[in-house]
Amino acid sequence: MSITLSFKPKQITKKLLETLPERSRDILTSRYGLDADAETKTLEAIGQAYGITRERVRQIEEYSLANIRKSDEFEKTIPLFQELKEAVDTLGGVVPEFELLNAISNNKSTQNHLHFLLVLGDPFVKFKEDNHFTCRWCIDEPLAKKIEDSIKKLYSSLNDDDIIPESEMITAFLDQLKDVAEAYKKDEILKRWLGMSKKIGRNPLGEWGRADSPNINVKGMRDYAYLVIRRHGSPIHFREVAEQIEQLFGKKAHVATTHNELIKDGRFVLVGRGLYALSDWGYMSGVVRDVIVKIIKKHGPLTKDEIIDKVLKERYVKENTILVNLQNPSFFKKDTKGRYSFVA
Repeated sequence: MSITLSFKPKQITKKLLETLPERSRDILTSRYGLDADAETKTLEAIGQAYGITRERVRQIEEYSLANIRKSDEFEKTIPLFQELKEAVDTLGGVVPEFELLNAISNNKSTQNHLHFLLVLGDPFVKFKEDNHFTCRWCIDEPLAKKIEDSIKKLYSSLNDDDIIPESEMITAFLDQLKDVAEAYKKDEILKRWLGMSKKIGRNPLGEWGRADSPNINVKGMRDYAYLVIRRHGSPIHFREVAEQIEQLFGKKAHVATTHNELIKDGRFVLVGRGLYALSDWGYMSGVVRDVIVKIIKKHGPLTKDEIIDKVLKERYVKENTILVNLQNPSFFKKDTKGRYSFVA
């Protein structure tokens, strides 16, 4: 979402800074990156430049901000701060800092000036980044608390391997939210709120889950392959997996490399000539012989036709391949009723 302000942040900050003595003006300029190079400096770096302690720099910063707020020039800008407040409200009242700044300008220098105005303005409260959330701004602290509590509850309800469609995730989030104005219950705003969380994330296909899950925080070829096969919904040839990785994610996927990665990962089961399924779907692991053994262990001695029927539900192979395996006396034996069991 893009927001256009009726004023230019740089022009406003310039007028506000002019109300200060030179050193105070220079310290704020360095601290918030308000000069041409848009580089923000630490308290330590500014202190070294002026030969004073970092604590003294912090005191001057606070004193200078307070003086700006007391100035006649600041009084003139109050309608502009109201406009900025309305912009924050339009974005949801509680907004990740990067989204708020990007919604108004993609220019780093302008963003620094905008950030400075947010720091100055009374309606705006900044919450620093923590273990659960990114840095965010709000104009309604009780609302921010409701949102954060709801996101934490939502996170607690998720399993490590959950992959949740976006529509279902939004519904689940709404179920956790209580006493929130209807105006905020828009998909765009709800997704923006969810975007504040460092614990909940969204994968490249727009599906949600725990941010530390490989299904969400996709890093390598195996993770991309998992999403491709899951999206396909049925066994798929490794060549097509490689093609889909390139088409869906724009990642270069060599066919041979993709095949090797699928072989190494327990999330995938080879169910036929080059065909892979997800172990999540209940397919038995192992070669055809292993599958026959597992079937007999589960059901007891079975006839040839019964074994063929059950194996074909697990593997895309020819019947003759199953029969050849059954003829191996080192693994299987047939009783007088024509039923096969395995050799212990």
